[in-house]
Amino acid sequence: MRRALLTLIIIIFLVSLAQAKVGDVVKVIKTPGPCPTGLAFDGKYLWLADSRLDKIFKIDPASGKVVKSFDSPGFHPEGLAWDGKNLWHVDSVEKLVYCLDPDTGTVLKALESNSDLPRDLAWDGKDLWMTDVRNKSILRVSPVDGMMIQQFPSPGNEPAGLEFDGKYLWVTDRSMDRIFLVDTRSGWCLSSLRSFGPFPAGLAWDGQYLWNVDYENDEIYQIKVLDNDIMTLWDEKELELRFVKEFRNYGPGVVTNLDIYLPIPADRDNQKLLGPVEFTQKPTEIVTDAWGQKIAHFNFKNLKAPAIVQPGWSVKAKVYAVEYFIYPDKVGGLEQIPEDIKKKYLVDGDKYCINDPFIQDLAKNIAGNEKNPYWIARKIYEYLIDHLSYNLKPVGGWNPAPTVLRRGTASCSEYTYSMIALCRALGVPARYVGTVSLRGDDASYDDVFHRWNEIYLPPYGWIPFDANKGDVESPGGRALGIGNVAARYIITTENGGGDKYLWFGYNYGFTWTSEGKCRVAEESYGEWQPLGQKKYQKPLNLKTK
Repeated sequence: MRRALLTLIIIIFLVSLAQAKVGDVVKVIKTPGPCPTGLAFDGKYLWLADSRLDKIFKIDPASGKVVKSFDSPGFHPEGLAWDGKNLWHVDSVEKLVYCLDPDTGTVLKALESNSDLPRDLAWDGKDLWMTDVRNKSILRVSPVDGMMIQQFPSPGNEPAGLEFDGKYLWVTDRSMDRIFLVDTRSGWCLSSLRSFGPFPAGLAWDGQYLWNVDYENDEIYQIKVLDNDIMTLWDEKELELRFVKEFRNYGPGVVTNLDIYLPIPADRDNQKLLGPVEFTQKPTEIVTDAWGQKIAHFNFKNLKAPAIVQPGWSVKAKVYAVEYFIYPDKVGGLEQIPEDIKKKYLVDGDKYCINDPFIQDLAKNIAGNEKNPYWIARKIYEYLIDHLSYNLKPVGGWNPAPTVLRRGTASCSEYTYSMIALCRALGVPARYVGTVSLRGDDASYDDVFHRWNEIYLPPYGWIPFDANKGDVESPGGRALGIGNVAARYIITTENGGGDKYLWFGYNYGFTWTSEGKCRVAEESYGEWQPLGQKKYQKPLNLKTK
């Protein structure tokens, strides 16, 4: 009976592991001390430093039990790294890096850290890597004399944990509560995961899973980071959105024909509709564009002054923050992109001009010989951030890509046109999505809107790339423009650009004809309201003597 029960427990555990997706914690180990910091893996055991106990522990990851421990050589132990034979350790107060005999804890070598505030270590097979919290940087240093070989900015303001997985660095940032994947050549943050605990510290890599110790929770987490299921959802909100396209004719002439086209939102990863879209008035017809987008068409005739029409729709939805974790080496090649996707999303358009010699030459200079779709799109993304700045007025708005890229300023629409032009010129399918955005509170008004790109990365499909959002200084902030959509949008439009209904626009399209002179005014806006119970701010009602 006991054997059968044990077998059942093992089966349940294995099934749970098989169902886990990227970012899931598959095991939790309680730390032996109250202030855990550095973490390392030696191929069989975990090593953990504790800054209050001034000890380094050897832990069995299967049982969570302490196998042995010894005193740290300094009085504020932090990072740990394993070089295949010895344990490396950094003390953040002494600012020394020690090479330790793992059997006895004896110091074999002591080096100056060359860091104002070292926090963690990693070993790449040849050199040591170190986080410097005070200077917000990542250092590569020599294990011979401790001298710096390479340096680049850390993802955020407080890089607490560090590990090397054989190709990339993993870096925790306490201020952002994230774990970043970092390219050692460029220092680019490639993707990120939200940390499970509130104070992510040391990291370890066991060849399959990432381990992270949390300083506040006093726990070690085994995290799945490689899987085909790369999406996680966060920050659920229930909201109602009312969208209106208003058109006025003040005359004195007659608007003889007015066509208004409103894309209809649908279920997506970031949004689940709670019911059908309801229209303020019945559309003339529902049409479908070349990319499968359903659009409500409203037709009005002979609008004599003063005249006003206000077609629109409302919808109730659950809105999520959606995050996709991309490990570049898991992305397939250009040849793995389906032909129907290429046919729809590699074509030219008035705003792209992909055959323009300027676009062709620039695209090739940016990408070089790169063939991985992620790296092609990422190099373009970084180029746009480095060479464009957001500026809607007095110039720009919806100018074509060559004009935008020569000028150096762009609206969010022009960021998308430029990204599409350069990606398509290199054979990477790209499109844009259009949205209505929350502007602050859940009860808000939006007449500005937003759009960003989606890039097709096999085998995952369409992944968000928002160079406008990513146009910030910090490497971690740049990474959040890729694969991340906040819980503040309802996406109305998926579009390749240039269709007969919306042209290169989003959220709406319209055309009109008139007899006589007409003074026309038009506006578009979204009105948000939260669903559920009302919210109040109340002080604590604590009884006092």
